[in-house]
Amino acid sequence: MTGHVHHGQHGHVHADLDPVAALVRGEPVARQRVDAFLAAVPPPDPVSRPEGRARADRQRRRWATQVVVADELARRSCAELGLAPPGEVSPARVPAVSEADVADLGSIVAAVLAHSPAARALLAELETGQHVPEADVLDYYDRNRDRFLTPEALRRGIDPFREVAPEDRVSYPDARDGIERELRQAAGRRAFFGWLDRARVDVEYTAGHEHPGDPSHPDHEHRH
Repeated sequence: MTGHVHHGQHGHVHADLDPVAALVRGEPVARQRVDAFLAAVPPPDPVSRPEGRARADRQRRRWATQVVVADELARRSCAELGLAPPGEVSPARVPAVSEADVADLGSIVAAVLAHSPAARALLAELETGQHVPEADVLDYYDRNRDRFLTPEALRRGIDPFREVAPEDRVSYPDARDGIERELRQAAGRRAFFGWLDRARVDVEYTAGHEHPGDPSHPDHEHRH
């Protein structure tokens, strides 16, 4: 590195010369990686007013930095866990993120999982390690009666919260594996959220690359 990096408050750093977006455990994450991600992901609907467009561009860069930093953190965690090296990110082929995933995961985590093979590998490892008690599976089956009507019962408009004939409801043995898989996935996602929160505590950002929700910069907004 040829320039000087000054450490500021709120986990920020100021890079005089080097194109650095953030420091992860003291090692730089190149701004070029953020630029490549931004180039590969189309911006949302354009903002007509110049000042609004400038603010949107700043926030989009901060959002993209979070995605790139999370990819770097996931790569390191995969290496620490001895997982097979994930495939390299190809910014030119960033998959689209569905609105459903954004609603379930938040825009940053949804984009990380679409963008980063390392993040997907880490999530899969975390899911595998989750234990789902049988009582939780049965409780889910009992509490979500509307999800386990047969197709024929649905066509007939059967009310799942009234007395339902056994033949109108998918049996517990038939539903069990799917429920367990769904609960394990949800637990794995919670573990992933927890890992990401812990992993990025010590990340330091250069000016203009702070977290979008960081209240120390004037454009901050709460966006996950």
